[in-house]
Amino acid sequence: MTVGKDVSALFPDVVNCMQTDNLELKKLVYLYLMNYAKSQPDMAIMAVNTFVKDCEDPNPLIRALAVRTMGCIRVDKITEYLCEPLRKCLKDEDPYVRKTAAVCVAKLHDINAQLVEDQGFLDTLKDLISDSNPMVVANAVAALSEIAESHPSSNLLDLNPQSINKLLTALNECTEWGQIFILDCLANYMPKDDREAQSICERVTPRLSHANSAVVLSAVKVLMKFMEMLSKDLDYYGTLLKKLAPPLVTLLSAEPELQYVALRNINLIVQKRPEILKHEMKVFFVKYNDPIYVKLEKLDIMIRLASQANIAQVLAELKEYATEVDVDFVRKAVRAIGRCAIKVEQSAERCVSTLLDLIQTKVNYVVQEAIVVIKDIFRKYPNKYESVIATLCENLDSLDEPEARAAMIWIVGEYAERIDNADELLESFLEGFHDESTQVQLQLLTAIVKLFLKKPTETQELVQQVLSLATQDSDNPDLRDRGYIYWRLLSTDPVAAKEVVLAEKPLISEETDLIEPTLLDELICYIGTLASVYHKPPSAFVEGSRGVVHKSLPPRTGSSESAESPEAAPSAGQAAEQPAVIPAQGDLLGDLLNLDLGPPVSGPPLAASSVQMGAVDLLGGGLDSLLRSDVGGSPAMGGSGFTAPGPAAPAGMGAPLGSGLGDLFDLTGGVGTLSGSYVAPKTVWLPAMKAKGLEISGTFSRQVDSISMDLVLTNKALQVMSDFAIQFNRNSFGLAPAAPLQVHAPLAPNQSVEISLPLNTVGSVMKMDPLNNLQVAVKNNIDVFYFSTLYPLHILFVEDGKMERQMFLATWKDIPNENEAQFQIKDCSLNADAVSSKLQGSNIFTIAKRNVEGQDMLYQSLKLTNGIWVLAELRIQPSNPSFTLSLKCRAPEVSQYVYQAYDAILKN
Repeated sequence: MTVGKDVSALFPDVVNCMQTDNLELKKLVYLYLMNYAKSQPDMAIMAVNTFVKDCEDPNPLIRALAVRTMGCIRVDKITEYLCEPLRKCLKDEDPYVRKTAAVCVAKLHDINAQLVEDQGFLDTLKDLISDSNPMVVANAVAALSEIAESHPSSNLLDLNPQSINKLLTALNECTEWGQIFILDCLANYMPKDDREAQSICERVTPRLSHANSAVVLSAVKVLMKFMEMLSKDLDYYGTLLKKLAPPLVTLLSAEPELQYVALRNINLIVQKRPEILKHEMKVFFVKYNDPIYVKLEKLDIMIRLASQANIAQVLAELKEYATEVDVDFVRKAVRAIGRCAIKVEQSAERCVSTLLDLIQTKVNYVVQEAIVVIKDIFRKYPNKYESVIATLCENLDSLDEPEARAAMIWIVGEYAERIDNADELLESFLEGFHDESTQVQLQLLTAIVKLFLKKPTETQELVQQVLSLATQDSDNPDLRDRGYIYWRLLSTDPVAAKEVVLAEKPLISEETDLIEPTLLDELICYIGTLASVYHKPPSAFVEGSRGVVHKSLPPRTGSSESAESPEAAPSAGQAAEQPAVIPAQGDLLGDLLNLDLGPPVSGPPLAASSVQMGAVDLLGGGLDSLLRSDVGGSPAMGGSGFTAPGPAAPAGMGAPLGSGLGDLFDLTGGVGTLSGSYVAPKTVWLPAMKAKGLEISGTFSRQVDSISMDLVLTNKALQVMSDFAIQFNRNSFGLAPAAPLQVHAPLAPNQSVEISLPLNTVGSVMKMDPLNNLQVAVKNNIDVFYFSTLYPLHILFVEDGKMERQMFLATWKDIPNENEAQFQIKDCSLNADAVSSKLQGSNIFTIAKRNVEGQDMLYQSLKLTNGIWVLAELRIQPSNPSFTLSLKCRAPEVSQYVYQAYDAILKN
C-alpha cells in the first residue's frame, strides 16, 4: 500500500485482523483502514464494532488509537456510529485519550458540523479547557480554534479572565505545539484594561526564551498586540521593549530558511516599533555566504533602522555591497544608499558622493541604479546637489533600461536651464521614440514640453515633432491623451501651461515602501503565519469557503473614547468575534459600501456606449423597435426576431412575445402611491435573563424617506431602570441612530415602554457577515448590554428606485452574466397585479410587465441607500404558486438578502 499498489481487494481479510491484541499489528490495520475506507465505505462499516470495543479497552494507548483512527475515516455513513465511543473518550480518565478525542471532534466537525453540534460535543470541548492536564487544554484550544476558523460568526472560544488564567497556567507545562495553540488563542483575546494586558504579558514573556522559533514568534505576536494597550510612560513598557530584542536577534542564527521567515516578521515589527531593534543594526549586516533572499531582506531592514546615530556604519557597509558580484544585490544596495540619503538628511551629502564614486566605476547596472536614485535625491533636496548633473550627462549613452532612461530624461527636462545642450540630449532620445517603452515616451514628452516653456525660441520644432509623434503616430491612449492636453494648453494659454507643467513639486516622503498602517496592524496580528511572510492578509491568498476573519490591534490606551461607549469597550467575546475592519480594496462590496467616499450615485454607472449604440438588447430585437409605439404588427416582432436573444438575456426572455409591446413600459404613469412598506412582527432581541432583567424586542420599519427601529423595553427586574442610551457597531450599510434613545420616565419593575428610534445611514461602514447583521449596545443605570439582530434589507430600499426604461435595458445588458442569481419564491398565490402593488409599497418598482406563453413577466428595479441598484425579473405562472426571481446587481453579495426581502414582503 505504501509503495502505491492497490491492495483494496484484501479489505475483508484485513478487517478480520482488527481483533488482535498485538498493538503493532493493530496500528498497521488501522493505517490500512484510514487509507481505503473512503473507496470502500460499505466494507468500512464492518469495522465499527471493533472501534466501539477498542474504545473500552483497558489499555489507554489502544483507546486513543481507536479514537484517532475514527476521526481520520471520512465516511458519512460511519460518523453517527462513532458518536457514542467519542463521547466516552472525551470523558476518559486517561489524559492521553482525552487529548486525542479533543482533536477528533474537530475532524468530525469538518465532516459533519451539524452532527457535532446536535450531539453537544462543542460544549464538552469547552469544558476540556478547564481540564487538569495541560496537553488536554492545548488540544481542546486547538480544536475549538480550528472549528471557529471555519465558522467565523460562531463565538466558540468565549474567553474571559478565568479561562485566560487557566490557559496561562497550562502554557508552562505543554509541549511546544501546545504552547503555540494557546499563544495563538491568547492573541485573539481582548483584555478589559491595561492592567490585565500587562499581567498577561508578564506571564507570556518567559516563552521568548524557548528553543522553538515558532513558539518565540507566537509569543512576540501576543506581546506586540497587548503592548498597544500599555501606556508608553510605564516602566514595564520600556522593560518589555528591551526583552523583545534578544529573541529576535537569536532567530537570525538559525538556518537560512528560518532566518528568512524571521526577517520577514522583523520587517513588520520594525515598521510598527523601530525602537525595539534600533541598537541591533550589526546583526543585519550581510554575511558573504547568506543566500540572496536573506541578503535582500536584511538590506531592507538596515534601511528601516538607519538613523543619524548609525548612518556612517550603514553607508560604509552599503558601499562595500555595491562592489559585490551578485547583480540583484548590488542594484538593491545602490538603491539603499539613495534611500538612506532621503531618510537621514545629515547623510545626504555623503550618500551623493558615494553614488558619484560608484558612477565612476562605469559598471553599467550600477550607473543606471545610481541615476534612478539621484533623481529621487533631487526631488527631496531641490537646489542642493545639481552640480552633479554634468557627471550624469556623461553616462547618457550607456543607459539601456527604461527606468534609468526615464530618470535621466526627467533630470534633463527639470534642469534644462542649467544644461546648455539640453535640446540636443533630448533630441537624441527622440530618434527612436517608437521603440522606447511607454514610461520613457511619457517622460520624454513632458521633458520636451518643459524645455519648450523654458527656452521657447530654440525648441519650437522639437516640441511640434514630439507632439505629433505622441498624438498622430502613437496608438497608446495614455500617451495620446497627454499629448493632446499639452497641445491644447500650449496653443490656448501658454501661461497656464507654464503654471501646470512647471508647478512646484511636493517633496517626496522618506519611506515610500512602508505598509499602509491599517494593513500593518492586521499583519501584526498574524506574526508567525504565512501572512507575515507574504506581507498580505490571509483573505488575499487563502481560497475556499472558509471565511477569513479580519483581525486588528486593540485600541491604544488613553484614546478619547470613554470606556462606556460600546465601540470602545466591547465585551471580550464580541471583540474577538467582530474586530474592526476596513473593507478590502479588492472587495467589490467594500468599495460600493464605503459611504464616506461621497454622495451616493444618482444612477447606475453605465458604459457610455451601451445606451447610445443600443447594442444587442436583452429582448432580442433592437432597442428602437422595442420602444416604438406601433410595435403590434411590426415584422421585427415576429417569432424569428426572438429566437436567439443576446447572451445577456435572462432565462425566459428569449420567448416570443404574446402581446403587443406598445405598452411594455407603461405599467403606471408615474410612481404609484405607497400602500405602506411591509413591517415584520416584533421579536425578542435581548432576553431578560441575559440582560439583568431588561428585555428588548423590536422590529424595523420604513416610512417615506425615513427608517426607524421600533423597540419595546420591558423591565423584568426588581429595581427601577433609567439613563438609557444606545449605540450601533459599524455595519454594512452605515446604519446609526439619528437621535438619542429617549425614555422619558424611569422604567419601573414589570413596566414596558414603546419607542420609535429614527435611524440614518451615515454611520461608519464595515462589511458584516451576514451582510444585514447589526450589533447593538444598550446602556442603562445597571450595565451595558450587547445583542445582535438581522435587519430586513427592504428598509434600505429608497423611494427613487424606479429606473428609466432605456436605462434598465442597457444596465441589464451591461452587468456581467455571472452576477445573475436565481431564486424560487414558494407558496405564493398572488396574481401579477397584486404582486406589483404589494412590492411597490416597499419601494420595489415595476418598470415593465408582459405575458409570454401564459406566464406573467415583471421587470423591476430597486435602489439601496448607498446607491447600489438591483434589477429583477419575476416570472409568475397563474396556476403555479412558485415564482422565479432573477436578480442582477453589480454587487452580487446583496442578491441573497434582496431575495429574502421579496420573500418576506410577498408572504405577509
